[in-house]
Amino acid sequence: MPDKPILYIVIPCYNEQEVLPLTAPQFRDKLLQLAGEGKISEDSRVLFVNDGSRDRTWAIISDLAASDPHYLGISQSRNRGHQNAVLAGLMEAKDRCDITISIDCDGQDDINAMDAMVDAYLEGCEVVYGVRSSRETDTFFKRFTAQSFYKFLAAMGAEVVYNHADYRLISSRVLQEFADFREVNLFLRGLIPLVGFKSTSVPYARAERLAGESHYPLKKMIALAVDGITSLSVKPLRLIMGFGFFVALVSFIGCLWALITALCGKAVAGWASMTCIVCFVSGVQLICLGIIGEYIGKIYMETKHRPRYIISERTWDEPSNS
Repeated sequence: MPDKPILYIVIPCYNEQEVLPLTAPQFRDKLLQLAGEGKISEDSRVLFVNDGSRDRTWAIISDLAASDPHYLGISQSRNRGHQNAVLAGLMEAKDRCDITISIDCDGQDDINAMDAMVDAYLEGCEVVYGVRSSRETDTFFKRFTAQSFYKFLAAMGAEVVYNHADYRLISSRVLQEFADFREVNLFLRGLIPLVGFKSTSVPYARAERLAGESHYPLKKMIALAVDGITSLSVKPLRLIMGFGFFVALVSFIGCLWALITALCGKAVAGWASMTCIVCFVSGVQLICLGIIGEYIGKIYMETKHRPRYIISERTWDEPSNS
C-alpha cells in the first residue's frame, strides 16, 4: 500500500447545472485538504461523469477541467442511468489511482466522511461504505419507503449494506477484480459486497440537496429495488414455487370436498364462490408470470452482451472506448 495513495472522487452527473458550480469547489477543496494532511497524493483528482445530460452540465465540467488540473471529466454518448455512470467512472479511474470514492453531485452526502474513509483504507480496509447515521431530515414517507427498500431487499436475499447508497471508497485492487463482473443489469449496492475483501462502514449525516431537483423519486426507487432483487437473488422464484405448491394443496383439498359433497347429494350451486376462486387463481398466475417474465427479460438483456457504457468525450486527449 503506497504511503500517499492517489484518490479519484467519482461523481455521476445528470442535469446538474444548478448544483455543480456549488459542489465542485467543495470536492476540490477536500482533495487539497487531504493532500495537505499527507493522507493522499497531490496527483489525486475529481472525476465527473456526464450521464447524457440535456442541460449545460457537460459544458460546466469542460470549463472546470480547463480552469484547474484537479478536475477531470468524461461524457457518456447518451443517458444510461446512475449505476452505469458510476461504473463508467470507476472503470475509467481504476488504472489511474489507488482508491476511488463515489459520491453524488447534489451535496447531500457529507464530504467530511471522506477523511474517515481514507483513514480506514490506510488501516487496511479495501472497501469503506458510507452509511447514513439517521434519516431525521427525510419526510415520514421518504424515511418509511427507504427503510422498507433495504429491508425488502434483505428479505429477498439481496446482500446489501443497510442505509448505504452509492457513497463508498473502493481500492483499485477491488476494482480490478470487480471488472470481471460482466452483468449488464447493474445494482452496485449488491455487487460490491460480492467481491469480498476487508471492509468497514463510516456513519455520516445526510443534508438537504443544495440546488436542483432529486433524480430519484419513488418510481425509480421501486425500479431499483426490482433490479436489485432480480439481479442478485432467485428467492422470488422459490417463493412462487412454494406458493404454487400451497395453492395446489388447497385446490386438491377443495376438489376432495367437492367430490364428497356431490357423492352425498348435498351439492349446492356456488357461482359466487367459484368466481372468486377463478379470479384469485388467475390473478396469482398473472403475478407469477410477471415475476418469471422479469427474470427472462434480465436473461435476454444479458445474452446480448451490449456495452454497459460508451464514453464519447473526455476532457483530456485519449481515444474513446466502451
